[in-house]
Amino acid sequence: MESLELRKAGLKVTHPRMRILQVLEHSTPHHHLNAEEIYRQLLEDGDEIGLATVYRVLTQFEAAGLVLKHNFEGGHAVYELDRGGHHHHMVDVESGKIIEFENEEIERLKHKIAEDHGYVLEDHSLVLYVRRRK
Repeated sequence: MESLELRKAGLKVTHPRMRILQVLEHSTPHHHLNAEEIYRQLLEDGDEIGLATVYRVLTQFEAAGLVLKHNFEGGHAVYELDRGGHHHHMVDVESGKIIEFENEEIERLKHKIAEDHGYVLEDHSLVLYVRRRK
């Protein structure tokens, strides 16, 4: 399956690309990995793929539309597979945990706001920075 995805994206099938794609596919759902975490997972699995290669492949995956890169404030870039669905993120400012969520009201409201100002919404990014109630 992974090799087909790489070919569809116009990328040559190589061992590093296959392994990095597998690490991303087998991460727990809604888990966003940074390049160093992917690199550590590869090392734990016995793969000798350098950190620079991980960064290069992630950049290629992003350009090919296979992964989404997020740069949340105060943290490193994190990556997730682009599974086609739309969702938003909350970042716990104390732990750094990233929580994905969907909300139909927000989806409706963002289009209405753009329309009220005479625009059509092309794209957007919504990140909520949160802290647990005490």
